[in-house]
Amino acid sequence: MRMIAASLRGVTKDFGAVRGLDDVELDFRSGEVTVLLGLSGSGKSTLLRHLNGLQSPTAGEVSVLGSRIDAGDGRGLRRLRRQVGFIFQHFHLVESMSVLENVCTGRLGALRGPRLSLMMYPRSVRAEAMAQLERVGMADRAFQRADTLSGGQKQRVAIARALIQRPRILLADEPVASLDPVSAAEVIDLLREIGDEQELTVICSLHQVRTALDFADRIVGLQSGRVVLDERAAGLTADAAFSIYDRVAQPDSLRRVPALAG
Repeated sequence: MRMIAASLRGVTKDFGAVRGLDDVELDFRSGEVTVLLGLSGSGKSTLLRHLNGLQSPTAGEVSVLGSRIDAGDGRGLRRLRRQVGFIFQHFHLVESMSVLENVCTGRLGALRGPRLSLMMYPRSVRAEAMAQLERVGMADRAFQRADTLSGGQKQRVAIARALIQRPRILLADEPVASLDPVSAAEVIDLLREIGDEQELTVICSLHQVRTALDFADRIVGLQSGRVVLDERAAGLTADAAFSIYDRVAQPDSLRRVPALAG
């Protein structure tokens, strides 16, 4: 059986009077691709942010790669974060910088002294950034400014930036929500390919149910911060996956949303 890469034990997160996560118990295994499904506000983003230490639980424990990420000191947290890549919905690129420079920022934590203040990356980092751009099909755009790219191209650059960290876990928070269907399908396929090639633990939140079933090894459904479904994708029907969504979401209308191409 594969090793556990990350786990949540009794994790609850309160935002004032609002409960974001409610007694969540989950293990994520090495090399497995998991998709989190649920309505906006169901806890998907909150769960992902706990796995790289951007948020801490009100109660419970979060462990990543064998260490408590919710209880470590600053140095330990930085060490763990370098092994956890994060891909955001809105890319978080520096628009005025080149594509290559944006990818290099994934290794910013490795710079020290004057190199850090001037963001001067050694040749080895720049060469690795080019290699990652080649992997995601963006090497020919390396010296363009980020603000000249399409949404799909920006997300490919964001993936390259995450990969240059050499992560063991890759988190993706609605990575295709801002993309057209063709670009979204390309990005999803790329994430799956990279996850398989590098044996990464991939944990991704999505809204597209049929895409999730094709992409994932495992589906975890969330409602109001609680885990309401945890199944292997191969044995899960579309109707069962749609049952994650609350009745107020009108699941019949969700079923009419076309699946992504590819």
